[in-house]
Amino acid sequence: MKFHVRKNNPYLVAEIGWNFIGNISLAKKMILMAKKSGADAVKFQIWNPKNLKRGPWDSDGRKKIYERAFLDKDRYKKLYNFAIKNKLICFASVWSEDGIETLASVSKKIVKIPSPEAYNLKLIEKSLKVFDQVILSAGCLKLKELKKLKKYKKNKKLIILHCVSSYPLNPEDTNFKKFFYLKKHFSKVGYSGHFHGIDDACYAMANGAILIEKHFTTDNNLQGRDNKFALLPKDFALIDKIRKIYKLFNNNKGLDLQANEKDIYKNYRGRWIPN
Repeated sequence: MKFHVRKNNPYLVAEIGWNFIGNISLAKKMILMAKKSGADAVKFQIWNPKNLKRGPWDSDGRKKIYERAFLDKDRYKKLYNFAIKNKLICFASVWSEDGIETLASVSKKIVKIPSPEAYNLKLIEKSLKVFDQVILSAGCLKLKELKKLKKYKKNKKLIILHCVSSYPLNPEDTNFKKFFYLKKHFSKVGYSGHFHGIDDACYAMANGAILIEKHFTTDNNLQGRDNKFALLPKDFALIDKIRKIYKLFNNNKGLDLQANEKDIYKNYRGRWIPN
């Protein structure tokens, strides 16, 4: 299954990422809670700890979480099959070409290129060749790099997401000017938000985003930076509720008489006016 443009009904993606901190049972619980909260899809992240360069994560605890949350083919396949069984789309972000191979060995339907790799045209082009659909977060880019992505604007496989790579994201930094720039140049535009709340998602929906991605967890006290700002099920469910309200009241039927008014138009107009 792929993401298609649905008028007034954007897809909701629960970004579980590595918030399950390596516990497959917890990951399955998060999948079920995402489904219950209205998500159309769940997303994980695929990397290999052997490829990790040296950095602050070596001493701040993140490296240990990365190692525990490592998804090889077998572990990812368990989560993929569990999500599909529960009628959720499941896909993952990849950070390298070997990540493409791991993901493609389970499913070639959808792949996500995360913002830190949005400059990597080689990775993008290989993904476009291998997968049926490529979702690209356009955060963490200089303007000249952002402009290079326009070479893919006619590619029907691509969904591009406005994103600001700050964790968490302050409301004054959401920079939706970039969202409207993407809408001007690409036919399928969504939003990946790191704001701790749902206001950014609601604004993106109201302005035509076809897909909303928000980080998701079942407990903000779990280890890891992402768990601290990720949405809880009750908050994610509010996005779904607002989506339904928006869909309900944003159907443009035009200015003329509607078909469902014809009975009143024909039989009730003037019926109490004396001849």
